[in-house]
Amino acid sequence: MGCAGAAATDSPIQMNGLPISIYAPETVGCVVVDGEGRCAAGTSTGGLMNKMMGRIGDSPLIGAGTYASELCGVSCTGEGEAIIRATLARDVSAVMEYKGLNLQEAVDYVIKHRLDEGFAGLIAVSNKGEVVCGFNSNGMFRGCATEDGFMEVAIWE
Repeated sequence: MGCAGAAATDSPIQMNGLPISIYAPETVGCVVVDGEGRCAAGTSTGGLMNKMMGRIGDSPLIGAGTYASELCGVSCTGEGEAIIRATLARDVSAVMEYKGLNLQEAVDYVIKHRLDEGFAGLIAVSNKGEVVCGFNSNGMFRGCATEDGFMEVAIWE
C-alpha cells in the first residue's frame, strides 16, 4: 500500500505546489440560467483528504460555496475555510447588487479583494447568460456549454 500512495503523488504536474493527483476527488459545480433569466447553482464536493473529524466544508453552506440570486448563480471550489470566511459565492451577487458591477467585474473584485491567503476559484453565470470564472490558483478545471452549441474546456488561465 505504501508504494501505491507514493506513486499517486509522484506526478510531475503540479498545481499550487502539490502533485495534481492529490486533487483526484474534485469538486463539481454547476451554474445555469434559463430562458427567463432565472439562475441556479449547485456544488458537490470531492472532500478534503485527511480532514479534521467533524469539519464541514464550504459546499453545503449556502452563500459560501454555492449561491444563486436574481442576478447570478455561483459555485466555488478550493480551500473551504477561505471560501467560508469570504462568503465567496454570495459576495459575487452582493457586489453586483450594491456596487452595480457586471458579472466579470464582480468575480474579479471578489477573487482579488475578498479572498485571504487561501486558494479558491469559482464559476458564475448572470441572469443575462454571461459566463465567467475566476481563481487565484495556478489553474482550475472548468467547462462551459451553451444551447447554441458553444463548448469550452480549460485548466490554466
